[in-house]
Amino acid sequence: MKTIKVLFAYFSMFLLIISCSDDDGNDGGFSSAALVGTWDLVAVSVSAAVDIDGDGSTSTNLLDEEDCISGSIVLRDDATYQFELSNFSLNPITNNQYVVQCSGVSQATGAWGSDGIQVIFQGSNLLGTLQLSNNTMIKVVGNQLPGVATYVYERR
Repeated sequence: MKTIKVLFAYFSMFLLIISCSDDDGNDGGFSSAALVGTWDLVAVSVSAAVDIDGDGSTSTNLLDEEDCISGSIVLRDDATYQFELSNFSLNPITNNQYVVQCSGVSQATGAWGSDGIQVIFQGSNLLGTLQLSNNTMIKVVGNQLPGVATYVYERR
């Protein structure tokens, strides 16, 4: 009888150990703590390469073509954020040529949360939900030219 009790105790400890495995539902995504910090705008992608600056080189990233576009998102550990993005418009002119016009800055603050795969921003409709991929946050817009397909932020 004593052997059965000892075996039962070992079996119970074994079950306890395996039931406490690291399963937080994060599916290998980012923890909220890993997201805290400053994220800089590194790409404003359009669906087709353009030569806005007239240097003969085309790019699908407007940041390669126009210096007036910038942005950042600061995620704080108290689950608040601060967002800033240059206001700009991409307009067609002639012969598949486009021009970018910058005018001021949009700013927003509010609360943020993450499930490790996406970040959801509340307090403003400027950001909405951004997808996490590698070391980037991506806002998918999906417009065809003239328009922005994605905004890509990378951790500083």
